[in-house]
Amino acid sequence: MIETTFNPKAVEPVWSEAWEKSGAFQPRKDANAEPFCIVIPPPNVTGSLHIGHALNNTLQDVLARFERLRGKSVLWQPGMDHAGIATQMVVERQLAEAGGNESRRSLGREEFIKRVWSWKETSGSRIFEQLRRLGASADWSRERFTMDEGLSAAVLKVFVQLHKEGLIYKDKRLVNWDPHFETAISDLEVENRDVAGHFWHFKYPLEKGETYQFPIAHDEAGNPTEWETRNYIAIATTRPETMLGDGAVAVHPSDTRYAPIVGKKVLLPLADRYIPIITDEYPDPAFGSGAVKITGAHDFNDYKVARAHNIPLYILMDTKGRMADAEHVPAKYRGLDRFEARKQVVADIDAIGLLDRVEDKKISQPFGDRSNVVIEPMLTDQWYVNAGELAKSAIAAVETGKTKFTPEAWTKTYFQWMRNIEPWCISRQLWWGHRIPAWYGPDGHTFVEESEAAAKTTARKHYGKDVALRQDEDVLDTWFSSGLWPFSTLGWPQKTPELKRFYPTSILVTAHDIIFFWVARMMMLGLHFMKDVPFHEVYIHALVRDASGAKMSKSKGNVLDPLDLVDKFGADALRFTLAAMAAQGRDIKLSEQRIEGYRNFGTKLWNAARFAQMNECAVWDQFDPRSPQQTVNRWIVGETAKALAAVTSELEARRFNEAAGALYKFVWNVYCDWYLEFIKPLLNGEDEAAKTETRRTAAWVLDQILIMLHPFMPFITEELWARTGEYGHKREGMLISHDWPHLPMNLVDAEAEAEIDWMVRLIEETRSTRSELNVPAGAKIPLLLIGADQAVETRLERYQNLIDRMARLEYSTSAATAPKGSVTFVLDGATVALPLEGVVDLPAEAARLKKEIAKIEGELKKMDAKLGNADFVRKAPEEVVEELRERRESEGASLTKLSHALAQIGG
Repeated sequence: MIETTFNPKAVEPVWSEAWEKSGAFQPRKDANAEPFCIVIPPPNVTGSLHIGHALNNTLQDVLARFERLRGKSVLWQPGMDHAGIATQMVVERQLAEAGGNESRRSLGREEFIKRVWSWKETSGSRIFEQLRRLGASADWSRERFTMDEGLSAAVLKVFVQLHKEGLIYKDKRLVNWDPHFETAISDLEVENRDVAGHFWHFKYPLEKGETYQFPIAHDEAGNPTEWETRNYIAIATTRPETMLGDGAVAVHPSDTRYAPIVGKKVLLPLADRYIPIITDEYPDPAFGSGAVKITGAHDFNDYKVARAHNIPLYILMDTKGRMADAEHVPAKYRGLDRFEARKQVVADIDAIGLLDRVEDKKISQPFGDRSNVVIEPMLTDQWYVNAGELAKSAIAAVETGKTKFTPEAWTKTYFQWMRNIEPWCISRQLWWGHRIPAWYGPDGHTFVEESEAAAKTTARKHYGKDVALRQDEDVLDTWFSSGLWPFSTLGWPQKTPELKRFYPTSILVTAHDIIFFWVARMMMLGLHFMKDVPFHEVYIHALVRDASGAKMSKSKGNVLDPLDLVDKFGADALRFTLAAMAAQGRDIKLSEQRIEGYRNFGTKLWNAARFAQMNECAVWDQFDPRSPQQTVNRWIVGETAKALAAVTSELEARRFNEAAGALYKFVWNVYCDWYLEFIKPLLNGEDEAAKTETRRTAAWVLDQILIMLHPFMPFITEELWARTGEYGHKREGMLISHDWPHLPMNLVDAEAEAEIDWMVRLIEETRSTRSELNVPAGAKIPLLLIGADQAVETRLERYQNLIDRMARLEYSTSAATAPKGSVTFVLDGATVALPLEGVVDLPAEAARLKKEIAKIEGELKKMDAKLGNADFVRKAPEEVVEELRERRESEGASLTKLSHALAQIGG
């Protein structure tokens, strides 16, 4: 017998091991099987499973299992990213916590990297074990790592080839600089935070004491009415220390206030340099004074202006964020930390009377997401990829439909980024990562080759003798190696069978925040080296938020740990919840209550299987879905065909929530609530032929349910597949390797559908009326059918016992008229009357309903006022507005229901 309850903790590890041992996760060997490939977005080697991973990998696994059941040769390629900065930080922290004198610097590069590899071997695969607990059916035998030998060879080959083609080069440009780690970092590693800050307003004196008339008052039409004589131009800054590197002051060409002094010079206080006043479109005349200091070496916007106007760039800081020992930095500030220099600069400006005022203001400040220090825009020498050139084919591939985005709206975001792409900084000042394959000769000449031996050979030809070479100290951005992921994991640059069979991959499932950092780069590099797109489709999933719609964060204490949820509710419940809530373009509001609800769904399925077993509904391999004669069995076969068609089409369209919703409705409502109730009289009756047919039909439908549900809830379905296969026809193999059903729509029997549908609607409407009018649960009331034709009357008579039992009726019969005190509703042209006199106080019930309706109408009025207020909708947090809209929808539905109930009793 199937146990009373499903125990996920006992079952999940058993099936995880069985699936993997059987080779079920590996691609089919059948050469004729259509290939289907997904590459996993490689998690960081330092990572542990978070709820975003759980969503992402659940959706990938749903597709992998679905396509596997459909007979395709499925490769879900797993792997990990070496996560340069994160991994280096973890190992450095370990060294510090060990309490000895060892540090990265004291160990030296070679020994430190050995320590990182050692850490990776002992602690680096934790996230894969966690993904296995979730039920991820990736081909773990093919696990790859961005630093493994094969992928490293691919990285070197790509770098060298792009360099030879002139698409990789060295340049001095502005980057995000992390003074703690002393490296350039990507925009994704920068976290902008709103913090309490200041605007310091300084006066820059005009050269030679020149003056001009500056308007200080205007009439209603904006015409100046009052002026003052000024011998300075006012600027404002949130970073006073950077003023030492100013190269110009910019004003907008249309700003007439400064027209008299454009082209003149101002004295840069403390630095004692003269800098020009220029015009550029960048300054906003309406913001502050309308004049902007241009510090090209320390601000991204200023850098563009400086380059456009050939303004000098003054580097103020060293790699640690200390003021540089440079001629253009006044001696008293050299060596000071940038924030200490800030205090000193402000004090010195104030001392010479050029501090106009200090304004307290919230400012957006960039922090390193791992170092937690303020990021400094810095002008440094780095290696770059000419992304603009590579982007051309990547844009065309999406324009022509070779790769499509789902939801389609993300195509616009992709184009927006790609058409405004900047050179890609690919070098990092770290030790852990792919070291840049560039060597320098004694005179600084650069040799880029795949190995030191090849570099020495090239250098020998260049110099005519052997010379000592020095390799570049930097490593590559981790996005460079992960940009090769779809083809490097399949064996490139070798021409492997896997590469031939599975590239381009079928679909990429990822989050929107890395469309630019990862998706775009895979598109560019895949097209350049493979001459084809890396994937045919990119599915962008939403974010997982808490129950109120707020972003999850440790500081808020609202983080849901997926492993805790698996321990509490089982992997199936979490997976089904995430899939059922994964509507395209809408963030997921996750709560434990939701997961508990879907665990109850699993319990419902389990109990249905137990019911089937207790009633001897055994699997029969000869069952033909066209064979049933009983109306209810013909009906459920048709409903199964409709459910299968819906689930299949929704999964093909990547509407995971709709597929899960169709399954939920079919299993819970159609099969469990209706069909299993409808067949009880047949199972308990005397007609042996009807009993046998019903048992076989019920078992067959349960099988179809287990197959359709398997991609979403693999553990419970595999367990039930095995347990239900213990009686009746012996099954061969596991459910994971079974075939997806093919049920033609001509299995839908219109006559059976009409008959059972009528009965379902009659029972539902009767139950609803009882509930709305507060009819006591134990009260049995009559049901009268008025004005029905002969066929409907016969139908009522045929199913009378079922209807009476399921709608809790005293009796049901045909009648000529409805007695006094009846409530009525219309069903297919006939009137259904429920006499309630003596059961319900109808006047009191009408009064209650009116009171409830008035209360809801008042609430709706308040909600509509808020939602109709453009200011509120614009300024309120997105999750607050969304929650209000949902409440409005829910209350509106309640109003409709109550109004319907009131109308029924003539209120």
